[in-house]
Amino acid sequence: MADKNETEVDTGKPDAPAEADAEGSNGAQVGDAVLTGTGKSDEPGDEAKAGDEAKPDETAQEKRVEVEADADGTIGAEFGDEALEVPSAKSDDIKDKSSDAYHAKVTAKAGTTAGLVSGLIKELRPKQWVKNVLVLAVPFAAGEILNPGILGHAVIAFLVFSMAASGIYFVNDAIDVEADRQHPTKRNRPIAAGLIPVPIAYAVCALLLGGSLVISALTSTPLLVVMAVYILVQLGYCFGLKHQPVIDLCIVASGFLLRAIAGGAAANLVITQWFYLIVAFGSLFMVAGKRYAEVKLAMETGAKIRKSLKAYSPSYLRFVWAIAAAITIMCYALWAYDIREFESSRWGLISIIPMVVAILRYAVDIDKGVAGEPEEVVLKDKVLMVLGVILAGCLFLAFYL
Repeated sequence: MADKNETEVDTGKPDAPAEADAEGSNGAQVGDAVLTGTGKSDEPGDEAKAGDEAKPDETAQEKRVEVEADADGTIGAEFGDEALEVPSAKSDDIKDKSSDAYHAKVTAKAGTTAGLVSGLIKELRPKQWVKNVLVLAVPFAAGEILNPGILGHAVIAFLVFSMAASGIYFVNDAIDVEADRQHPTKRNRPIAAGLIPVPIAYAVCALLLGGSLVISALTSTPLLVVMAVYILVQLGYCFGLKHQPVIDLCIVASGFLLRAIAGGAAANLVITQWFYLIVAFGSLFMVAGKRYAEVKLAMETGAKIRKSLKAYSPSYLRFVWAIAAAITIMCYALWAYDIREFESSRWGLISIIPMVVAILRYAVDIDKGVAGEPEEVVLKDKVLMVLGVILAGCLFLAFYL
């Protein structure tokens, strides 16, 4: 979540790209003409070199477009509200979310019933609920996903996590409402734009968080404990822990782990510790990849950077996601051997192949600095999708054949 109580620091556009152009844009290629002191040349290689030299700027422009299109904040922390912003010129385009025209369109509904209803729906951020599908991971890995009773408990876990996450969105934006109103795009958020009065935002937050705890308590005590821990950790993140280096990475990753734990807790399922280690370090791998993309984007485009990101360098984040990837693969291999022992199936061992290839493939996207939201990375990479289907198929055969 964005550090809206601190003045954002513009890193400025660096004089040269942070990463050397792999195609050789920073150096001459075979056949390229060497520029003379006059700066002119009639050699045909000059046009090719000029084209190569334009690539860094083109790449930077593409990244600017990505950030501008993502102004609502899908690049950032778990809650999707920590976006990097690239300074841009004032615009009167009503489609430009940083323009006064767009802001006027949003605030025109303030004080109306229609505006309140649409604002509440938007503030719930239903698009982020897709992350809660992780609650199905433990019932699936336990071989119980086809059991109606177990599946029903997993659906309840999905519901309470969606309620809790949406409640955190409300309290976060209510706390930072004044800072958001000074921001070119965040001023369009429902609470900052006046569509949802702050007292109503806090009331909805209390209903969502309280409701999630009540439903959890009626379902199972372990689920109640998991949800209480999740809410306390995320509230701590909102109120200051997001500014602490490393701690912020761990908190965001813990959100994914707690989702997986909740799926088992809701139905009182027990599963090997290797599975939880896979989820924990796999989540850290993806979170560090997101942070790496943000830092690299800021260095290449001059985007404004949040306080929590200032503590990280690309090399440090590369170190983190590389270690997390290695531990994830190791734990998965150990879990796969457990599957062979307890399920008497070799499909678990076979699944190591698509798992390792998928990790390496995802690392390619991280290395490019384009690994923002995990779900978006997967949906844009057809090879990753195919690997995911193969992996799921192998595990299905291992647990249900």
